[in-house]
Amino acid sequence: MDERERARLRAAIEAAEGGAPEPAATDELMRRMLTEARTIAIVGASPRPDRPSHGVLRTLAAAGWQILPVNPAPEAIRDGVAGLICFPTLHAAAASLPAGERIDLVDVFRRSEECEAIARDAVALGAGGLWLQLGVISPAAQSLAAAASMPFVQDRCPAIEMPRLGISGPSRRASA
Repeated sequence: MDERERARLRAAIEAAEGGAPEPAATDELMRRMLTEARTIAIVGASPRPDRPSHGVLRTLAAAGWQILPVNPAPEAIRDGVAGLICFPTLHAAAASLPAGERIDLVDVFRRSEECEAIARDAVALGAGGLWLQLGVISPAAQSLAAAASMPFVQDRCPAIEMPRLGISGPSRRASA
């Protein structure tokens, strides 16, 4: 996703919100979610370079996050996504991680009506947070995340929020 596309999407978001700035707490939540995450599962990751999910995946991977693409399409499983192994389900992606590691953030590029099931999976796996992409809004997913005390963002794009919030990549945490 280039700067022009980010600016266009940001302008669309601001127009939809009446141009009002985000409350500081929301910025703080997004900043915390992004900087604390090391591993991001992208549900709905597309192998097609012209799709937004592909561009966001590449942007996040280039910034240093470990990315786990999730897409059950046979061609995505066979060929991978952006050179990465693709998993058919969120559970399969989580099972690929070494013992003691988890998916820190689930980034969702699916229709709003599919998000409740994805949220249930994210909660069941103990994911660190749930992030629904631009145009994806799900009160049911939000309720599930809240009930599990899981950080939740919707109708936002991490690739847009990173530069806006001054985040260049995941924070470096000391090893235990």
